[in-house]
Amino acid sequence: MIYTCTITPSVDYTTYLPSFENGKLNRTSEVFYYPGGKGINVSRVLKRLGARNKALGFIGGFTGNYIEDFLLREGVETDFIETAEITRINVKIKAAEETELNGPGPALRANDLAQLTEKINNMEKGDWLVLAGSLPAEIPLSYFSEIAERCSERQIRFVLDTSGPALKELVKFSPFLIKPNIHELGELFDAAISTKAEALHYAKKLAAGGVENVIVSLGGDGALWINESSAFEAKAPIGKVVNTVGSGDSLVSGFIASYCETEDPLEAFKYGVASGSATAFRSDLCRKEDVEALAGEVHVKEIKHGDVIV
Repeated sequence: MIYTCTITPSVDYTTYLPSFENGKLNRTSEVFYYPGGKGINVSRVLKRLGARNKALGFIGGFTGNYIEDFLLREGVETDFIETAEITRINVKIKAAEETELNGPGPALRANDLAQLTEKINNMEKGDWLVLAGSLPAEIPLSYFSEIAERCSERQIRFVLDTSGPALKELVKFSPFLIKPNIHELGELFDAAISTKAEALHYAKKLAAGGVENVIVSLGGDGALWINESSAFEAKAPIGKVVNTVGSGDSLVSGFIASYCETEDPLEAFKYGVASGSATAFRSDLCRKEDVEALAGEVHVKEIKHGDVIV
């Protein structure tokens, strides 16, 4: 089973209007309500790609019920933990410029965290755990370290897609996959990264340190995939970028969905890049037919020792 875990999900209220004037009444032309959170995005895309999965995390109140109902309608299995607080609402204003208002996550009690630990303790060898999104500073990093250690001990494939101090701490536990962008990769090494060559250098350090698969997302320039013995560059397919939200989560989903079928990390990398691009070219997350249409347009090139990449 593939499990995704979103610690602080949200309902994303996304509104489109021609212009937004601060301090005045603004009337919207379109509104959408989506369940938000990186792990939830991964679950939704995995299901669209035909990969059964179960969404974990913390929800509460009417907004939490909305998230669960939405996922169940899409066929995503859920096993959320109910909290005493209402799940947050994030407001996304799409006008000439984008404005966001993100609400605070819930205050999680020791009992809430213990319930998540119990669910992870019941996972089996060969399962996947995707820990994605921001990890609240109020929760000690030692809690997440224990989760990562349990995954390592039980041979659960641990996928990590977060940033900041949590990413720096949890890469020590040899996750199966991480997907930093250049900025997040630089944070790991307290370095400013501005070129692909620099990104490759630091990604190789992570692979040498025990991370099985490192994918560095480069936005419109594609991505790099590095493991202990190989390095490849993928060029992103050409298309009109409509929405980049969820593109990275889709890349992770595509990689996992393909790897579950083929156990070929290079094919999984190509399918992941196609998935991320397919989402970028849509207003919502990608569909399987979108990914299949782009898969043949993802071209990868092996980077050998001494090669110059630009």
